[in-house]
Amino acid sequence: MKFATKVIHAGIEPDPSTGAIMTPIFQTSTYVQDAPGVHKGYEYARTQNPTRTVLENNLAALENGNHGICFASGLAAADAIIKLLSPGDEVISCNDLYGGSYRIFTKIFQRYGIQFHFVDMNDPQNIVDKINPQTKLIWIETPTNPMLNIVDIEAVVKIAKNNNILVCVDNTFASPYLQTPLDLGADIVCHSATKYLGGHSDVVLGAIVVKDKALADQLHFLQNASGAIPGPNDSWLILRGIKTLHLRMDRACQNAQAVADFLVTHPKVDKVNYPGLKSHPQHDLAQKQMKLPGAMVSFSLKENTISAANKVLSGTKLFALAESLGGVESLIGHPATMTHASIPKEEREKTGVTDSLIRLSVGVEDIEDLIEDLKRALQ
Repeated sequence: MKFATKVIHAGIEPDPSTGAIMTPIFQTSTYVQDAPGVHKGYEYARTQNPTRTVLENNLAALENGNHGICFASGLAAADAIIKLLSPGDEVISCNDLYGGSYRIFTKIFQRYGIQFHFVDMNDPQNIVDKINPQTKLIWIETPTNPMLNIVDIEAVVKIAKNNNILVCVDNTFASPYLQTPLDLGADIVCHSATKYLGGHSDVVLGAIVVKDKALADQLHFLQNASGAIPGPNDSWLILRGIKTLHLRMDRACQNAQAVADFLVTHPKVDKVNYPGLKSHPQHDLAQKQMKLPGAMVSFSLKENTISAANKVLSGTKLFALAESLGGVESLIGHPATMTHASIPKEEREKTGVTDSLIRLSVGVEDIEDLIEDLKRALQ
């Protein structure tokens, strides 16, 4: 089954009781049993919900996995993954990653005895240098947030497998339409489904997909035991959004390429980060690993000050100044004070997150309007 067919049909059947072609919202907290332990597969809605089950099956199919597990948010999904570990275990993560991931790693799990190492994964040797008998997980984000670096998943997986280490890929920026990390050997793929999977900025939800049943069983246990589950209405909204994922991504990626090409030529712009540019250091890897380069663009200004950035951030009309990404509408943000404010300034700047860095989530509007909006703001 091809991708465009999967988003509409995989794991989804008409409701057997009514014939409804859209999955119903099963708004219930519990289920009647015929006798103790005798039921129709559902007992209590924290543990299972039919709407959530359909979404989990659909996501598993999109990522070419066998098991989907959904959570109340992307960070709740990350929380469950790190709970697979024990005190004394160590994690190697890329040093350019979402500020919320950095925060939960360093401010919560480090307190419970799990050690995190943040390295530049553009050189796989940096990973090798940190591996020791306590290393249990390698956490990849690719494309990275907000510098849009591309991590070679296959190269990292090879290192991990030689050392019996799990590999998790945060696939939020790419979506399963652009890359499928499980096909490249990763053990776990996770998403903030709030972003491209939902696609309409109207729901918060997280997801994990794996191939291995034993790993899925552990994650299902954590999902139920910790209880950070999405509601049925949220699950339904993600299902609805997924049906147009391929259409939205095609248009958004096309727009992002045009925006990046425009910014490269602008006299007030210092550097543009976009994997679709031939000047991007991992352009060839992006072409090999991804179907398209994505719809996220970041750029820095020649005047490297927050005040200069603020003039641009406040000057757009179509690019809305807001957190998040991946909706049909274009968004503009300032990583240093918004999405990555939880990362210390000196650590941010090592990866290129300067005071003037601006991040764009390019939507599906008319490209001429988007470029004109940026042109006015930069002036």
